[in-house]
Amino acid sequence: MRIQTIKILLLSTISLNVVHCFAPLSSRTFIGQSFETNAGIVGSAKRQIKLLAVETPSDPPALVGEDSASFSLAEQKTGDWIKFTAATGTVLAATSYVWLLPSGPHLGDEFLNTIQGMMGTTSPDITMLAMLTIFAIAHSGLAGLRPYAEEIFGARAWRVVFAVVSLPLALSCISYFVNHSHEGVQLWNLRDVPGLHSACWIANFISFIFLYPSTFNLLEVAAIEKPQLHLWESGIIRITRHPQAMGQILWCGAHCAWLGSSTVVSASAILVLHHLYSVWHGDRRLAREHGEAFSIVKERTSVIPFQAIIEGRQILPENYYTEFLRGPYALVVGGTVAAYFAHPWMMAGAALLKW
Repeated sequence: MRIQTIKILLLSTISLNVVHCFAPLSSRTFIGQSFETNAGIVGSAKRQIKLLAVETPSDPPALVGEDSASFSLAEQKTGDWIKFTAATGTVLAATSYVWLLPSGPHLGDEFLNTIQGMMGTTSPDITMLAMLTIFAIAHSGLAGLRPYAEEIFGARAWRVVFAVVSLPLALSCISYFVNHSHEGVQLWNLRDVPGLHSACWIANFISFIFLYPSTFNLLEVAAIEKPQLHLWESGIIRITRHPQAMGQILWCGAHCAWLGSSTVVSASAILVLHHLYSVWHGDRRLAREHGEAFSIVKERTSVIPFQAIIEGRQILPENYYTEFLRGPYALVVGGTVAAYFAHPWMMAGAALLKW
């Protein structure tokens, strides 16, 4: 936009200069000022261009990283989604049988009993703290080993290993949290504060908009396509380079404010610490994988939401909002609203596990 405006100004200057050459000396004016030489016109134009360059914001630079949450229905292959459905169904069925179903070996029960035995208590806040700590170590540990393990086992095989370890642990943590989030010591009760419920609901809703864009690549998540370590740059990444961490902090703050129990506080403490570690760990992995390209993206973005925009390092395009008007975000919005209304069924389902 600035370049086009400067071109127009230059063309106008040239035209006026030609007219000036053939006009009487007494009538030669440019932008309301009298000049006796063509040099005056050129100097004034230079001053105008310099002022324009200083005061007009630059156009957004071309993306170095990838376009977040982009999705083209025409590029999808039916066969890939059939494989995705079969693979996901198989993994979930196997996990359910091994981890929680009455007819299976009940490894989920063994995991919970082992945790509580190690901690020497069945207190829900201590149990939640220990369960999430184990999950964090396993999850980030396997992610850290990824560059080395993929060279040995391959990207798809390592993704399966990652899922087989992470899914059961996550299922145990979520189920136990749902069952015991209201228990423990009641540290505060702010539920009668006007507007708090609405504020917490909005905060929870926004937290899911802050999902990391790789979450949308379902075919890579299920190892149907080769998993990659993507360098995203558009969409939510313009606001914060680590949206998953910022969204988790927002989610934890809302749940702590509304429930106020020691169980929620202990769970939130580990979740926030884990995601703060992931900020450093994620940048380290991206720098190792993408080198100079990541350095450029890092300079244009920030960890703290909106910081790079305020500092002028991130220039939003005029149609920035369209980067969120995409299929994956429509599913996130629908799923978030559905999950809110499904809370009673989620609590009933978790209660069946008796964890």
